[in-house]
Amino acid sequence: MDLYIEGDPVADTRAPDGPIESRWERRRFEAKLVNPANRRKMTVIVVGTGLAGGSAAATLAEQGYQVKSYCYQDSPRRAHSIAAQGGINAAKNYRNDGDSVHRLFYDTVKGGDFRSRESNVHRLAEVSVNIIDQCVAQGVPFAREYGGLLDTRSFGGAQVQRTFYARGQTGQQLLLGAYQALERQIGLGNVEMNARHEMLELIVVDGKARGIVVRDLVTGEITSEFADAVVLASGGYGNVFYLSTNAKGCNVTATWRAHRKGAYFANPCYTQIHPTCIPVSGDHQSKLTLMSESLRNDGRVWVPKAKGDDRAPRDIPEDERDYYLERIYPSFGNLVPRDIASRAAKNVCDEGRGVGPTKLGVYLDFADAINRLGRKAIEAKYGNLFEMYERITGEDPYEVPMRIYPAVHYTMGGLWVDYDLQSTIPGLFVIGEANFSDHGANRLGASALMQGLADGYFVLPNTIANYLAAGPFEKIDGSHPAAIEARRNVEDRLQRLLAVNGDRTVDSFHRELGQIMWEHCGMERSEAGLRKAIDEIRALREEFWQRVRIVGDADGLNQSLEKAGRVADFFELAELMCIDALHREESCGGHFRAEHQTPDGEAQRDDDNFAYVAAWEFTATGEPSVLHKEDLKFEYVHPTQRSYK
Repeated sequence: MDLYIEGDPVADTRAPDGPIESRWERRRFEAKLVNPANRRKMTVIVVGTGLAGGSAAATLAEQGYQVKSYCYQDSPRRAHSIAAQGGINAAKNYRNDGDSVHRLFYDTVKGGDFRSRESNVHRLAEVSVNIIDQCVAQGVPFAREYGGLLDTRSFGGAQVQRTFYARGQTGQQLLLGAYQALERQIGLGNVEMNARHEMLELIVVDGKARGIVVRDLVTGEITSEFADAVVLASGGYGNVFYLSTNAKGCNVTATWRAHRKGAYFANPCYTQIHPTCIPVSGDHQSKLTLMSESLRNDGRVWVPKAKGDDRAPRDIPEDERDYYLERIYPSFGNLVPRDIASRAAKNVCDEGRGVGPTKLGVYLDFADAINRLGRKAIEAKYGNLFEMYERITGEDPYEVPMRIYPAVHYTMGGLWVDYDLQSTIPGLFVIGEANFSDHGANRLGASALMQGLADGYFVLPNTIANYLAAGPFEKIDGSHPAAIEARRNVEDRLQRLLAVNGDRTVDSFHRELGQIMWEHCGMERSEAGLRKAIDEIRALREEFWQRVRIVGDADGLNQSLEKAGRVADFFELAELMCIDALHREESCGGHFRAEHQTPDGEAQRDDDNFAYVAAWEFTATGEPSVLHKEDLKFEYVHPTQRSYK
């Protein structure tokens, strides 16, 4: 049977044409508005309270809408955005080093290996300058130079210093800013906050998103919640790999439930592998720890020149070390983009030159920076990151080099959205990492925080009004047939999971699924490996529904049941990721097909055949997926072979 069939093309009908510098301004002017009196009559549901969801809920409430906010954590500030470390990009050009909105736009399109939409990326670059002002006004404690000006540093894929940071806690500080804005609106009664609630279904009425079905994770109560529009800001799906830098709770369920209801899922195979993670130490691990990419500003990456060199790093002389990123990419050196740095680390380890107990690691060495700048300067920049590394590994990175290795980090794929951030289901808007829109096949470092806050503070509040201007819509409640069906689907699914009563834990299935995905759909993919993965995923999914064991019941706190529902969705997503990777007969960014590489091992794109967004329509299990293509057009940054040499 065919794995997929091709459907009608999909087009972004909301993106303006004309000069790219004025497209966002024109779209804002042309979009319909909702007057303040009518906003008070409208309700918007926001799922997720990270940078995108928190900023969106706060801003929509400030505009006068009634907002219902949902998160599965015990507090909005526990969203995974808080774990981001290194910084946030903005085209401020404070360093006077040649940065501009156009250069940030160019770097992002190039960094995404020419698989991004130009209009979306230029808007992101424009809005970036406003984000910093917004956050400074909120009191975010960005690092400052001696004279009081905001400090910046470099990140991969750029030759300018445009990354603003708050030591190694940038995500935490930015999220606290959004959280304060959200809490203010909660206090004013404009936001109804519902923590410890998980979205398990989307309610679609007459083709429009009108609500969600949620489960109270403490009491087990299932309720239907209604609104005039629904916003998903539920993050990425990196935990399909089991081991990743994501928090254990991160999952795909909110977006996957929407996908099953008709929202297209775009570019699911585009997974970012972060080059700067603490290596796996054993089978006991349930997640991996990220070390910020900002460390590559001052740390030098190297391995021994000789295979099997087991000497301590300080015993290996300079002339017997291979600073391979500086050697291969002299122009960018240690600040090449994440996909390139990750593959380079894999290559030297595959050659037998890896370090550490597993030989799956490379050194990130700060000896030169400490000698040049002094230990106190390094402590000021990276002290908390060094402390975290020492607590986890027991090694002092001031004295010996860190050991790092690539790991799953961010997902560039997500629900397909148009320029207004609206999905293929009218009334369903998707923001932040949950959508696919801005990063192409590879996200540049420090751009996730930028996109989340851009979407939440500045883009969605302008574009959602164009949809809501046709409202308020017909009032519906739990007696509506669509609501009854959605709730019944949730209840039946939970009971089906509980009824299996098998002999294997949820985590054992999740770990095995992750191993399949890492082996065959991780840093390197091949046709044979992907086909094998699809067969193995299908067999394991069938076994899951026959052998999974969930203790307890649905009437109360049951974390085993929570995880089972999320892993069941990961199984379906994993198959689609492999199908998407199999159909894309090229290498680009984080998607590296072994069959498609240049003679020197770089990604080999096929712009003639694959310069499009792959938007997938859900079909019933056993039926071929349906592929809808959105052609990408490049008017301002013309595709070339990406080079950082």
